[in-house]
Amino acid sequence: MKKSTKTLLSLGGLFIGAALVSSCSTTNAPLQTVPAVDLDRYQGRWHEIAKLPQRFEKNCFCVYAEYTKHPKGHVEVYNFCRKGSPQGKVKNIRGKAFPVPGSHNSKLKVQFFWPFRGDYWVLELDPDYQHVLVGSPDRESLWLLARTPVLEEAVYNRLVQAAKSKGFLVAQLEKMDQSCYK
Repeated sequence: MKKSTKTLLSLGGLFIGAALVSSCSTTNAPLQTVPAVDLDRYQGRWHEIAKLPQRFEKNCFCVYAEYTKHPKGHVEVYNFCRKGSPQGKVKNIRGKAFPVPGSHNSKLKVQFFWPFRGDYWVLELDPDYQHVLVGSPDRESLWLLARTPVLEEAVYNRLVQAAKSKGFLVAQLEKMDQSCYK
């Protein structure tokens, strides 16, 4: 057999193997969001209660985000953390969130560095806008947020179960140290 034929057969085998492996991987059902989000009510401070590990939040304490609706339709985002300890140096960043057309504001694209945008999907939202579950459709990002630095254990457990039912790896959730607010 010619060397070129062997090479083609080898490459073909690799592609078939890769296709088989990818077809065996776990796929989640499409991620459902809440029907709609009132951005006027969503504005304000949200304390991070728990999250899936994120590189950009490593060694952060007392994390919160503030959202402000901009007259042009996007949302101004301000993220805050204390680095290293509850008394550590302040680390913050500003960005923008853009509602995805047709999502009734339940899906946003968040941008901290142009041109990169990430998914911010509202998965569960308290009717009184006191706590929320936010994630990404690839299930790599997940946040439990509340208007206060502490969330009732029953509410926390309900949100964790909701996240688990949506295919998130809740065993990896990290609770946020919010002791600087006590």
